Amino acid sequence: MNLALDFISPAAAPSADRVTLFADVILPLPLPRLYTYRVPYELNDNVVIGGRVIVQFGAKKTLSCIVAAVHENAPKEYQAKYILEFIDDAPVVTQPQLKLFRWMADYYMCTIGEVINAALPSALKLSSESRIQLHPGFSREENEYPLSAQEELIVDALGNVEDGKALTFTEVGNLLGITSFHKVIKSLMHKDVIFLFEHTADKYAPKVVKKVRLAHHFVSEASIEMLFNNLSSKPKQLDVLMKYLQRVPVYQNEHANHKGIEKAALTSSPHLSASAVNTLIKNGVLEQFDVIVSRFPLEDEPTAKLHFELTEAQTAARDEIMAHFAEKEIALLHGVTGAGKTEIYIDLIRKALESGGQVLYLLPEIALTAQIVGRLLRVFGSRLGVYHSKFSDNERVEVWNGVLSGRFQVVVGVRSAVFLPFDNLSLIIVDEEHESSYKQYEPAPRYNAREVALMMANFQGAKTLLGSATPAVETYYQAKQGRYGLVSLTKRFGEAGMPDIELVDTRKAREHKTMHNHFTADLLGEIERKLGAKEQVILFQNRRGYAPVVACQDCGWIPKCTNCAVSLSYHKHSHELRCHYCGYHDSMVSKCPACGSRAVKTQGFGTEKIEDDLKIMLPQANIQRMDLDTTRAKNSYQQIIADFEKQATNVLVGTQMVTKGLDFANVSLVGIINADSIIHYPDFRAHERAYQMFVQVSGRAGRKGKKGKVIIQTADPTQVIFDKVIRNDYIEFYNYEIVQRHEHGYPPFMRVIKMTVKHMDQGVGEAAAILLTQELVDRLGRAAVLGPEAPYIFRIRNFYLQEITIKLDRAHTVLKWAKEQICAAMDVVKDHKEFKQARLVADVDPM
Repeated sequence: MNLALDFISPAAAPSADRVTLFADVILPLPLPRLYTYRVPYELNDNVVIGGRVIVQFGAKKTLSCIVAAVHENAPKEYQAKYILEFIDDAPVVTQPQLKLFRWMADYYMCTIGEVINAALPSALKLSSESRIQLHPGFSREENEYPLSAQEELIVDALGNVEDGKALTFTEVGNLLGITSFHKVIKSLMHKDVIFLFEHTADKYAPKVVKKVRLAHHFVSEASIEMLFNNLSSKPKQLDVLMKYLQRVPVYQNEHANHKGIEKAALTSSPHLSASAVNTLIKNGVLEQFDVIVSRFPLEDEPTAKLHFELTEAQTAARDEIMAHFAEKEIALLHGVTGAGKTEIYIDLIRKALESGGQVLYLLPEIALTAQIVGRLLRVFGSRLGVYHSKFSDNERVEVWNGVLSGRFQVVVGVRSAVFLPFDNLSLIIVDEEHESSYKQYEPAPRYNAREVALMMANFQGAKTLLGSATPAVETYYQAKQGRYGLVSLTKRFGEAGMPDIELVDTRKAREHKTMHNHFTADLLGEIERKLGAKEQVILFQNRRGYAPVVACQDCGWIPKCTNCAVSLSYHKHSHELRCHYCGYHDSMVSKCPACGSRAVKTQGFGTEKIEDDLKIMLPQANIQRMDLDTTRAKNSYQQIIADFEKQATNVLVGTQMVTKGLDFANVSLVGIINADSIIHYPDFRAHERAYQMFVQVSGRAGRKGKKGKVIIQTADPTQVIFDKVIRNDYIEFYNYEIVQRHEHGYPPFMRVIKMTVKHMDQGVGEAAAILLTQELVDRLGRAAVLGPEAPYIFRIRNFYLQEITIKLDRAHTVLKWAKEQICAAMDVVKDHKEFKQARLVADVDPM
């Protein structure tokens, strides 16, 4: 897909000539081309490339879009509509971003509108269905900004803050009787009178702190003395007043009284009466008011700076990285788990900031940001921003604007942080670069943040450091070929040695009847010993829920999802059956609906069952679980990790979240409950993923002088991969794996593009897939095209799936040409009337 963007600024025209300007805009829609609008002549000077404008698209829909180019060429195919309104007088999307978004659309075979839709926080995307509501901190009496007649009309229509009434943009336009009303909304937002949200479910509720202050007419020595006399018979109210005056120096600083103190400081005190506080407010002695505070936690400079000295090995690695950066743009830091890579990252970030550049530090999981942000904050203070999906939309906008303004020079984030408006990047760090969490699967763009980061760095002249104890095979291959610099750290930080790894045969344990639920006697006994020594344990099971299958023991009935071709998993906490693909849920059954038998039992186990069993077997232990179900709330990651760090939790049970770079000083045992489910997976990366996961989770055991232990439960200890894990021999694993990849034609020697055909009618979907395959074979050759075939899970969300795998030889195939052939084949399928409803999805470099 060729999405050529001409980044042209408005031409300077002679004052005597009237110039008609047109703007190519990026609509947040899956459109194959940019759309052109006419710039109102009187607003020629207002158009800004990278700024947002309001346009009408279709008969009724109005929405915001990004100006990509400005020129004097009217479109030939249609009559250009006028831009309705300009939102920004400065870009919210920078030129480097536009260049990157164009590349992402081309490379990942999607539209630039889909990239923009994924990139921009919702609060920067306005449409006719956007809604406004009065700001909780707004008060007519205390509002310091005058309101226009139109603004007053909107405020009146919204009622009181307590009403919680909202208006859509369409309703605002009808209320004012004008089509150009967005500036009124923007003005009200600037004055903190209203806030904006996209959908009721996503409504942003600002954090409000209730505060109190002494009424202004009492702020004098004589008035306070009179108050003391009047309250002499009311000791509880007098205590509250005394406490307030102790906290606020009213005599020395009247401004301090105006700021007041949090009401909770008075009402939560065990020696003060909450009712006395409320009585003082009611009688006008104290005034209660609300203050909106940011939920963003990184406002102030750190109270205690983090100081550390790099070890000799870390210093050598840092110097080697800098030497590679003098010659290459990319370096790989291959350091064993616990080698102290983070300290090297911090040192490199500090050097990058000293040179005046920006830094992006990517992590694969929100759980990792929760642990590492505290350390970085103590080094970089308010220069540090954090960006991930658990933040509210307005907090993400705050970080976006902070990067634009230069407030945040360092950003720590998960994969979506690659969309931020950097324009002066000096360094990008991709930690745990091998992680599949960097890959976006749905919706488009189906990008890999590691690859996008490499292209960002290329566009902005920045250096990129990839870090991992178990690098992706493709990454290590590039380093071995000399395209990336390669730096190795082979020893752990300090005195800590690599953990001892022990394989336990579950098949023999079952034969000898020594299994306790899903625990071998070896693992359970070791857990008890570690807990007795006041040490902590991490248990890994890569499946959430209580049980993956529920079945009737008499007739074999299994409850299935109504939308997907999968069985429903049982979740005990909510006592319901859930689909982990579409979210469908149903009540747990007590008897079989097929035969009426009550012999309905759960089969298999997930993290919830492990937690449940351990609480029975180890009643003295404090056990906590970290998986998707327990981390849905905004700060749940931080709370679970904080509890474990403070050793309030003895055993942490988790899915792959617990495998990724977490650092706990007191963990001496890691147990992998069911290793076989990870190894036996129908994918060419299965052994690589298994090796990475085993090594990474094993790396959580033994830190700061303690030698840890890892117990892996498996029914087949003879698997080749276990020997490489036990010896922690990545090089041997890589050498074995790269031979397999070469023999069977997989990355890094071949490039893979997976095509998925989706249709709600199974037969139509199969026919569309066969036609697409024929077209691809005609264009690319039979050897390059595999399939079509139904995947293991052949129906998801009521769509039947067919998959086609395209393998392109990197050395002999021009990727751009191949993608053009794929797009042409897709167009042939879409042109058939019977396949109009088929969805054709291209996934470049699937994980």
